[in-house]
Amino acid sequence: MRDMTAANLQSAFGGESMAHMRYKSWAEKAEQEKFPNVGRLFRAISRAEQAHATGHFRVLRAVSGAFSVTAGGGFGLSATAENLQGAIDGELFEVNEMYPAYLDVARAQGEDGAERSMTRALAAEKIHTKMYQRAKDAVDAGKDMELGTVQVCPVCGHTLEGEVPDKCPICNTVGSRYETFAP
Repeated sequence: MRDMTAANLQSAFGGESMAHMRYKSWAEKAEQEKFPNVGRLFRAISRAEQAHATGHFRVLRAVSGAFSVTAGGGFGLSATAENLQGAIDGELFEVNEMYPAYLDVARAQGEDGAERSMTRALAAEKIHTKMYQRAKDAVDAGKDMELGTVQVCPVCGHTLEGEVPDKCPICNTVGSRYETFAP
C-alpha cells in the first residue's frame, strides 16, 4: 500500500474510533438530561462509526500488514445541544473535507479496498449529519427528538430509522444483519 493511502486509512481509523467512543459518552449525557431518544441515536451512530473504523482497519491491516496508533485529542462532556453540534461539525468535516481528500489519494494510488471503505463511510456520514441535525433541532426546542427504531448495518454503518431493507443500499449486506436500536 502506498504510504499516503496507508496514512489516510490510519487517520480515518483513528477519527472513526474516537467518534465511536465520543458518541457513546454523549449518549450517556443525553440520557442524564432526559433525552432518551437522542441518547439512542448517539448509540446507534456510535455503532456505525465502529463499523467504519473496523472497515478501515481491515483494509489497512490486510494491505500493509502493520498498524500503529498515535494518541491525541480529548473530549469533555457538555450539554447535549453542544454535543450534538460537535457531532454535526465532525460529520460535516468527514463529508466535506476528510473523505473527499482521502478518496482522491486512494483513487490516484489505485487502492480499491481503501476507496471502497472510504466511499461507504462517506455515504453513511451524510445520513448521520441529517439525523444529528434533526436531534439538535428538537433539543434546541427543549424536547427529546421523535425517533422510531434505528437500524445500523454492521458492515458499512448505513443508518436508518424504520424498517430494515432487504439489502443495504450502500454495501449490499443482507438486511437481516442490521443491528436494531429500538425504543
